[in-house]
Amino acid sequence: MGKAGALAIGLALPACAEEITVVALGDSLTQGFGLVEEQGLVPQLEGWLEARGHDVAVENHGVSGDTTAGGLARLGWALGDHVDALIVALGGNDLLRGLPPENSRANLDGILAEAEDRGLPVLLVGLQAPGNYGPEYKAAFDAMYPDLAAEYDALHVDSFLAPLSAAAGDDPSGALARYMQPDGIHPNADGVRLIVEALGPEVEALIARVDAGS
Repeated sequence: MGKAGALAIGLALPACAEEITVVALGDSLTQGFGLVEEQGLVPQLEGWLEARGHDVAVENHGVSGDTTAGGLARLGWALGDHVDALIVALGGNDLLRGLPPENSRANLDGILAEAEDRGLPVLLVGLQAPGNYGPEYKAAFDAMYPDLAAEYDALHVDSFLAPLSAAAGDDPSGALARYMQPDGIHPNADGVRLIVEALGPEVEALIARVDAGS
């Protein structure tokens, strides 16, 4: 076949879409604490997306024990210059330490502002505060995620752990045994699977924003 014929065939073929890179910025829930690597959130999520035909790489930037302040501090390194979208799942360790919600909010605001400056679509994954810090603390903490998502036009999931609560139904202690590790804080592999099944469609919506902006 001559060069002209090969060129014509090449022009007739659709261009291959480039792989989309998504950074998952989070703490031990993202990192996969207590699990073998393939059972963690990021590998399970990447597999879920690939099974649905997405050419995507999800980078694990979860750091066990990290707070919103830590996530903000390492954001520039995590994003680099090759990222297409960002998942933010931080705040659990702020809760465990009883840090002021206004500080957590300011840190998340900084993360979302940096993503906006870089033109990156964001999925912000929230958490629900327990009642032991008082109603004012809970109201301020719970509200920061939807408020910031609305301010920055980010996609938003109410609670990282909501799928486990939903699975619990009227048997929270049974669900704890089925879906959580013995520490009662981190999900086991089956718990992560439930979280991924709920989170996956939201990440698909995030990828769609990448495609729409390309």
